[in-house]
Amino acid sequence: MLEKWLEEFLEFLRVERGLADNTIAAYRTDLKHFCAFVARRQFPLDPSSLRDACLCYLYELKAAGYLASTVARRLAALKSFCAYLATQAGYLPWDPAEELSSPKIPERLPKVLRPEEVERLLTAPRTNTPQGLRDRALLELAYATGMRVSELVGLDVDHLNLEAGYVRVLGKGGKERVVPVGRTAQHYLKEYLEKAWPRLVKDRRTSALFVNRRGGRLTRQAVFKLLKDYARQAGLSSAPSPHTLRHSFATHLLENGADLRVVQELLGHVSISTTQIYTHLTSTRVREVYRRAHPRSRKIKS
Repeated sequence: MLEKWLEEFLEFLRVERGLADNTIAAYRTDLKHFCAFVARRQFPLDPSSLRDACLCYLYELKAAGYLASTVARRLAALKSFCAYLATQAGYLPWDPAEELSSPKIPERLPKVLRPEEVERLLTAPRTNTPQGLRDRALLELAYATGMRVSELVGLDVDHLNLEAGYVRVLGKGGKERVVPVGRTAQHYLKEYLEKAWPRLVKDRRTSALFVNRRGGRLTRQAVFKLLKDYARQAGLSSAPSPHTLRHSFATHLLENGADLRVVQELLGHVSISTTQIYTHLTSTRVREVYRRAHPRSRKIKS
């Protein structure tokens, strides 16, 4: 029965909430784990028993050594699921997870590349091949716009307006935003569309902007792999993820005087508080530069 309720909840998220497929897949994974736990422990499907099940489940996750961020994410999924069962679906008379509190998550600043590291990464692809030109255009666009990887691979050719210098991005929850595209990214996108895209697509009919060698839409996994390969070629100490370029985009804008609200709009953040983590990051960098550069910032010798 709980599995049936879960499928109804996922359909609710897709139809009523308009959540992205990747988000729904994450809910499915986390909540199936919980459903398996309830079935294994044979908890009855009433509010009191489900509240006990939630508490035991969270305790088991902590005892197994899961990160606080993982526990918090799974609890958030549980709370949404239980709220749906009690309010939208009416399967439960009250919400068994309403009063459960999330564990405190230590703040972790996102990893950011230095501008010179970004330069080495973006210039790593060899643009004398269709795949290399595609990869250069993709990396330039990723850093120029700060797009999420799902937004990047979901782009169609007609989402670009290179003459006006912008791209239409379909973000989380189906929300659309318009993001400027810098001249360097415009140049490589034009080169890619004129010289490489037709050779990759061949006779296949597709609207996808970034395609693989068979003409199909490039996947998220493919972007992760090419980033890893080019990071190695560029001599970077660790492989960045597509989100590292997004973090770098936001941080470098703020370091060069961009307004926080503008960065929020470019990133597609609903809340300004999500964007504010980059102000902590830039403040940390400012303090580090001050500590290294100012002659009287060091510890006084006794």
